[in-house]
Formats: sequence, structure tokens, C-alpha cells
Amino acid sequence: MTVGQGLDRAPAALPRKLADIFRPELASLSAEIVDEIRATIPAYARPMDGPYGRSIRSGVRHAITLFVEQIADPATSKAHSHEVHRKLGQNEMRAGRSLDALQAAYRVGARVAWRRIMRVGRRAGLSSAVMSQLADAMLAFMDELASVALDGYLEAKASTADARETWRRRLLQLILERPPAPAEAIAELAQLVGWVVPERVAPVAVQYPPGAGRRHPVLEPEILAELGGLDPHLLVPGELTTERLAELRAALPGCRLAVGPPVPPPAAADSLRWARRALLLVGEGVLPDRPVTFVAGHLATLLLHADVGLVDQLRQRLLAPLADLTPRQRERMVETLRAWLAAQGNVLDVASVLGVHPQTVRYRMRRLHAAFGARLDDPTVRFELELVLRAQPSVEGPSVTSPTEGVANLLPRPRQHGTRANSVGLRR
Repeated sequence: MTVGQGLDRAPAALPRKLADIFRPELASLSAEIVDEIRATIPAYARPMDGPYGRSIRSGVRHAITLFVEQIADPATSKAHSHEVHRKLGQNEMRAGRSLDALQAAYRVGARVAWRRIMRVGRRAGLSSAVMSQLADAMLAFMDELASVALDGYLEAKASTADARETWRRRLLQLILERPPAPAEAIAELAQLVGWVVPERVAPVAVQYPPGAGRRHPVLEPEILAELGGLDPHLLVPGELTTERLAELRAALPGCRLAVGPPVPPPAAADSLRWARRALLLVGEGVLPDRPVTFVAGHLATLLLHADVGLVDQLRQRLLAPLADLTPRQRERMVETLRAWLAAQGNVLDVASVLGVHPQTVRYRMRRLHAAFGARLDDPTVRFELELVLRAQPSVEGPSVTSPTEGVANLLPRPRQHGTRANSVGLRR
């Protein structure tokens, strides 16, 4: 039975006169159950003096009394008995006994209770139909109380510092599972550790400085963290505010952070994947080298670099007409082509961006039209050209010092003939 299921379920309607039959048995049955638990489960084979004994006896007495009272009146409140068994589960965890021992105690209690019910039922001449009803009701009731005690046990376990962090990391793993974990499982574990499931979350990928050891800073309890693995990361509820970002940077000095777009929890794994990819692109010089990268501002760049091999194939095919030029000539022509596409063909705007005379732009564009032909008039080709040109390293990246540096390495290698003629008139 799953934790928390069936807590509001009443036993099946039974003849109320059964309560009068079983009430005289309660005291002796309670003692018999305690004795059987002590005799069959080694963890409970200890003196019953003091708080320990009172807790066990109280739990058993409340259980069987509530069962009988619910036969007499199905509307009888379960609240007090549930609280007793929740505390019983908490005490068992704090006493160092295992969850298996606790669950075994409820099974023993159910077995002894049913044995007594069979004996009393035969003596009272109860029909087989009523006995069957009693069996179903009693087993369901004991399952219910075992679930309540289990809740208490897990709550106590989650309240210890080490265990709480373990459960919090497990919750983070659950949220980031692919395919997404059931919302009910996440909600149940979140309740256990006292974490309110938000409508949106912002994953943060963390990159330590070279040679730095893993850190375990004290963060706000709302932030779930896994900072000790190969891919350290955080999960921030809601939007990442300026104040909270400042606190994260102070807690993780020298670390690069990439903040994924805020998304509903089921999409958190995708957002974290994008954040990790952004850190890689920062390292490659594609994205600016900044302490914090907000992925939402670079989604198009991430999309372009999702398949580098595919972009490379497209680049080689599209820019093949420039293969005969020298590296410097190709830089000029690609620079002009990029500005021309951005300015939608406005010569004056292109000249202003490049800092050259409009006549120079017109000359270069004649050369480009000669190289590419009618393809420059094709909207699809222009779109593809913009894709491959935008897939170059950013001018703000650490490995790029000018708007065109690195372009030569991204273009097809020139052939060794005709370079002198092609170089004519390409100077600014």
C-alpha cells in the first residue's frame, strides 16, 4: 500500500452488535499482541518499562480500540489514533529500529488480532459472510495504520540533517528525470522535505574554476542543489532574482554559472541541458565569457550549435563559391555578406557598419553576385547563409579579437591558382 493511501477509508459496514461482542476482548488482546511482537521480532525483545513500553502498548491499544469503535459507529474520528501511530513511527526511527521491523510489527498485530476474531466469532456463531467482512475490514484498517506509522517514520528520517540533504538530492533527481517522474511522486517527496513545488523553476549549471575543489555552501532552503558530481547544478524556484543571483555568486566564488530559462518542473531537465550546453559554448568562445550566462538570451545560438557537423556541412556547401579567394579576401567578402544580409541590401547601411565607402560595398557586392549568381536572390539561400554566418564564434568570445578573425578557419580551403587576379580592388 502506498504511503498516505486509504487514510480516510472506513471499514465496510458491519453489524454494530459486533462491537459489544469484541469489547471485552480488548485488554487481553492488546497484551497478547505486544507479547507476540516481542517474541517474534528481535528488535522489540527488550524490557517494556519506561517511555518505550508505554509507546508500544499505547499504539496497540489505540489501534484495536478504534477498530471496534468504528464498528459501533463508522463516523468515529480517527485523528487521535492516527496521531499516536504517526508518533510511534517517528519514535521507532529515532530509536534506531529499521523500517522492516516496524512493518513486521503491524503484520504480527494483524495476525494475532485475526486469530482472536476467529476464535470469538466461532464462539458467537457468526456467519461466514460476516467473518469475511471482518477479515477485509481488519486487514484494510491495519494497512491504514501501518501507512500512518510509515509517514511518521519517514518524516523523522527526513528531519535529520544528513538524511534531509539526501532526500533533497533525491527530490532534485526526481524532478530532472527523463521521462518526467509522476507529479504525485514529486509532490509526496517534496512534502516530506518541506519543499513547496513551484509553478516554474530555473535550473543553474555550475562550472568550477580549473583545479578548484567541490564546494558545499549553505544555500537558501528553497534551492535544491547537487554540487558534488561531475555536472554540478542547482534548481531555483521561480525567477532568479538579482538578489538571489548575488547570493549564489557569493556562495560560489569564481564559478561560471549558466541560468536556464524558467520552465514548469516537468521541463526542468531540458532547461538544465541547455544551460550545460551554454557553458560549453562559453568555453569554446562561441558565447561571451561572462561570470553568468542567461540562456534565454542565447536560444538561437544554442539551436545553431545543436548539431555542429550539420552546420559545417551547410557552411561548406553555401560558401564554396568563395573557396578560390585568399583568407584575407574571404574575410572581407564574408564581412560584407554578413552586413548586407543584416541590412537587407541597403548599401548605405552596409557602408556605415563596415566603415567603408558605399562604392566599395557596391564593388564587393558585384563580386559576391558574380560568385553566388542568382542564389543571393533566393530567400531560402539568404536564410541559410545567415544561419551559417551566425554560427561563427561571437566577437565577444575570448578567442576572437576582431569581427572577422577566425572566419578563414570556417571556410573551405582556397585552391592555389587565380589568387592574384581575385585580390584586385578588394581593399577598403
